[in-house]
Amino acid sequence: MRRAMRIAAALARSRASSRGTSTAATAAATTPTTEQLQHDPRPYEEIPGPKPLPILGNTWRLFPVIGQYTISDVARISQLFHRHYGRITRLTGLIGRPDLLFVFDADEIERVYRQEGPTPFRPSMPCLVKYKAEVRRAFFGELPGVVGVHGEQWREFRTRVQKPVLQPQTVRKYIGPIEAVTDDFIRRIEQIKDDSGEVPGDFDNEIHKWALECIGRVALDARLGCLGGELAPDSQPQKIIDAAKYALRNVAVLELKAPFWRYIPTPLWTHYVRNMDFFVQVCMKHIDAAMDRLREKRRSGVEVPESELSLVERILAKETDPKMAYILALDLILVGIDTISMAVCSILYQLATRPEEQDKIHRELMRVAPDLDRPLTTGHLDRAHYTKAFIKEVFRMYSTVIGNGRTLQHDMVLCGYHVPKGVQVVFPTLVTGCMEEFVEDAKTFKPSRWLKESTGQKLHPFASLPYGYGARMCLGRRFADLEMQVLLAKLLRRYKIEYKHEPLKYKVTFMYAPDGQLRFNMLDRTRSAATPCSTE
Repeated sequence: MRRAMRIAAALARSRASSRGTSTAATAAATTPTTEQLQHDPRPYEEIPGPKPLPILGNTWRLFPVIGQYTISDVARISQLFHRHYGRITRLTGLIGRPDLLFVFDADEIERVYRQEGPTPFRPSMPCLVKYKAEVRRAFFGELPGVVGVHGEQWREFRTRVQKPVLQPQTVRKYIGPIEAVTDDFIRRIEQIKDDSGEVPGDFDNEIHKWALECIGRVALDARLGCLGGELAPDSQPQKIIDAAKYALRNVAVLELKAPFWRYIPTPLWTHYVRNMDFFVQVCMKHIDAAMDRLREKRRSGVEVPESELSLVERILAKETDPKMAYILALDLILVGIDTISMAVCSILYQLATRPEEQDKIHRELMRVAPDLDRPLTTGHLDRAHYTKAFIKEVFRMYSTVIGNGRTLQHDMVLCGYHVPKGVQVVFPTLVTGCMEEFVEDAKTFKPSRWLKESTGQKLHPFASLPYGYGARMCLGRRFADLEMQVLLAKLLRRYKIEYKHEPLKYKVTFMYAPDGQLRFNMLDRTRSAATPCSTE
């Protein structure tokens, strides 16, 4: 009865509004409060969203020619859903997968995160789940890692590896190695830029090489040789880069379009499996070499304190089965190469097109670390507050990961609707991070909002979550932050970065990043500073 009365009141209010006779008092009297909707929520079926067709459901919207959307439209689709349907949108009828529920409310997102238990279920990569759980189950066994894994298997694996991965002292050990990789990257820039200082249009591939070299140093305890010159197409480093791009950038195609690959070995699925097998072989090769080095250290009779061991050595020292290190390395490489690379592409593009912001960061870096010949330290990076704020602001407005999500483990009320267990809830942070309800002056690019002195500004902590939240927060986030901060500290003290071509649009591959050639001009500040007419 109460629901019927509420619906009738809502219809009356809608009619009054269409006739121009609605008043604020009427709306206040007839609109259910949040508390009322929590106790008497609307049915799940009433959540607005695109209407599915018989048989084809909503999957047809992603078909070539007749469809409304393409896979690269995922970011725009989220924005359209919010504009057309409001705080919550239900996308039903996706063949072979459960409903997707888009929630554009940071308060509700926070409630979901804070109510989850010790083993949150994050919907991700059914293709990777199938690979680990079925195709190569004999290899992955009962502890298949943290990516695409859920429940107790996920919890046990994460518990056993997260201490060395997340400990600040472990991460700090890698400032020097990552700086060495970045020095090689700068030498590579000097090799490839032309007389005007412009780098080639495929500079994103060079960024991928840098990212792979950094991750290889962390996850495999090895230098992979990505930055020594031109890579042959059949070289191992280039094959790793290509395999990572293919595996991640075809996830959306495998999962959102009709999933025939679940039942027959389609060409796309066959290629995916071949890529994953290649990843596993690479990881085994380098982890076995790290294990041999650890054995040699032990045979030498010299006691090596744990603090002096690398990340890989610390895991191998505690685990009797090297598979733990194999699988952790695989997960870090698989999700790290393209993610960090595309984030850096976006950050550099925003720096190149925002010269005033770039100058602020340059001045800060020269203040905290003026000597380019001295190694970077934790103290240097800790004091680069505006540099870190700039990265956060890029992630807020141009979030590389367009959203996070959870599969509900119990029924919940969201935005006034009863949502049953098992529904996949999507948190489109690319949208919520730019909503005035949650971020003051949201349309303005303003890194200063992240500084301590700006605490009075409205900035909802759950509006922008580039690494997720809670127990399933990104395991490699500390290393990702370190790699990006070291790169900016090295590049921006050395170069002024410019972009003089047509503005680039952003699109989704697997990540959200600028679409087009990154033909940056890298103008050497150190040379201009040495000339008599320099104004630096």
